[in-house]
Amino acid sequence: MIIYEATKEEFMNHVTEDSIAVKIYEAFVEKIGGTSKSEINSWNNSMNYMYKVLNTPLIPDDIAVAIEYKVPATSRRIDFILSGLDENDRYSVVIIELKQWQSLSLVENKDGIVQTFIGNRMVNQPHPSYQAWSYARLISEYNETVQNEPIFLYPCAYLHNYIQAENDPLTNELYQNYLMEAPVFTKGDALKLRGFISLYIKKTDRKKSLYLIEHGKIKPSKSLQDALLKMLDGNEEFVMIDEQKVVYETAVQMAAKAQTGDKKQVLIVVGGPGTGKSVLGINLLVKLTSKELVCQYVTKNSAPREVYTKKLQQNYKKSVINNLFKGSGVFYESLPNEFDVLIVDEAHRLNEKSGLFKNKGENQMKEIIRASKFSVFFIDEYQKISMHDIGNKELIKQFALLHNAEVVEMELESQFRCNGSDGYVAWLDDVLEIRKTANFDGFDFEYDFKIFDDPNELREEIYERNRFNNKARILAGYCWDWKKEGKGNSKVYDIAIEEHHFYMSWNLNNTTTWAIDPDSVEQAGCIHTSQGLEFDYVGIIIGEDMRCQDGRIITDPFKRANTDKSLSGFKSLYKKNKKEALEIADQIIKNTYRTLMTRGMKGCYIYCVDPYLNHYFTQRMRKKQKTIFMPYMDNSLKVAEKSNIYETTE
Repeated sequence: MIIYEATKEEFMNHVTEDSIAVKIYEAFVEKIGGTSKSEINSWNNSMNYMYKVLNTPLIPDDIAVAIEYKVPATSRRIDFILSGLDENDRYSVVIIELKQWQSLSLVENKDGIVQTFIGNRMVNQPHPSYQAWSYARLISEYNETVQNEPIFLYPCAYLHNYIQAENDPLTNELYQNYLMEAPVFTKGDALKLRGFISLYIKKTDRKKSLYLIEHGKIKPSKSLQDALLKMLDGNEEFVMIDEQKVVYETAVQMAAKAQTGDKKQVLIVVGGPGTGKSVLGINLLVKLTSKELVCQYVTKNSAPREVYTKKLQQNYKKSVINNLFKGSGVFYESLPNEFDVLIVDEAHRLNEKSGLFKNKGENQMKEIIRASKFSVFFIDEYQKISMHDIGNKELIKQFALLHNAEVVEMELESQFRCNGSDGYVAWLDDVLEIRKTANFDGFDFEYDFKIFDDPNELREEIYERNRFNNKARILAGYCWDWKKEGKGNSKVYDIAIEEHHFYMSWNLNNTTTWAIDPDSVEQAGCIHTSQGLEFDYVGIIIGEDMRCQDGRIITDPFKRANTDKSLSGFKSLYKKNKKEALEIADQIIKNTYRTLMTRGMKGCYIYCVDPYLNHYFTQRMRKKQKTIFMPYMDNSLKVAEKSNIYETTE
């Protein structure tokens, strides 16, 4: 998605007229939604600098300019793109990462990381050259047209407010690999950047390369389960960008510190669905294992571990795989510091007690910290889906304090699932009344979200999507009992929606790898077989445990199946404290559907048993934003400020 597109001449005219920020803003609101005043001001500032760079006949007036291009499969955007033809008439695209930074500091023990002031505090950030290079790499990896035409990409960074000194950290030899891939330009380098652009763009291609990038065929996003084998063989399957890169480098540094220092290290990484937590965890497992550290990847849910095992068993012995991937309930007998590193995915799923009868150990968070020199906890407390899930940041910090550990807390924001749509996840949180967000009225519609009135139509759509690569599945809320006589028998239908003559069985118990089995699209999965995994498309059947009443989401734990253990303990708590029990159950039910509805990388289709809930989702999708522009003067430049009026289109 490109927000603003023009010829160089049109762009120059918009800057001259002081309307460039308004033009970008209008397009931004139309395609994505509102933005902050600070971003508008940065457009005003940076575009005036780019005007100076492009103000030369050496760069033709009819080449293409694109501003705010959404990087495929992520939620990140490229600031500025120029496209045309080189001297050999090949498609040539210059990618420019624009920075407002005025200073930065060297970070010696983290690859490609610098420190700079953002929001009045010093923070770690990827080096601008790394950032520009990583964005270009993602375009070339995911856009088949860029590979096939071919289109040549030339990334660079422009820090137009940055005054470079002698022996400046920006161009330190530590960053030479990335500087070679993406040169950096600073204040006073307008002519140098002009020369860089004119070296690769000699004449117009009539916006064809820009069109190919915008409309080119995007490869399916890689799923972790498919890329796992290559990753463990040492291949770089996922390019880490922005805060993902910062977290990775921080973890590698802390792992080294834990081996040489006298203090345990604990890293807490908070991130919502699709922010790359599992990918980061596997990357760390590969990296730290290659450094000959005793490292294990820990998940409470067995579904991802079983899928990973099946994917790896063709190249690795089962004993090797079992030493890499562990359940969360095996560390209560571990010795202190028995492991160099324990990487805990889905840490919100950790329990207090371990064992089949929940009678072993003391607390899984405490046991993991005790057993390892360095522990990493990837956590999203909105994905707790069971009464026994007690993993949370504050408890982790308390147990770390007991062991005199150093604690670092970080956050992941970039969206790599749901077609890179941050807006979809935020909208979903608002719709399910999990938390208030700014996405009341919808999201950018690149994510394929559909509401079905008939579950049979939903199933047919998923069947169609699954024919391509076996990556579409039907998931359902656990509102239908898993019949004993149905276990292992696909002819016994657990799920029955009589009014639509819809019948389906739960995933069969004779497989532990339902997510990747070739015929499992015929059975419905539940939260326990899908959490921690991802698909291209998911069809979600929302059962009677969630409905809509008077425009509000109502949850009903008494509509859950008796065979579901997620609410085990609810009824006894309900007798003691009705209010507390209902509040806990309400959160678990909403979290469950949030988790199910964020398993799809490309799309999510839903059917609600409650027709009023179906109508509620439909209404929330129909909300459109009506924007009124009210220009005002800021530094003698017109920018746009909006007020929102919501209207429902029927």
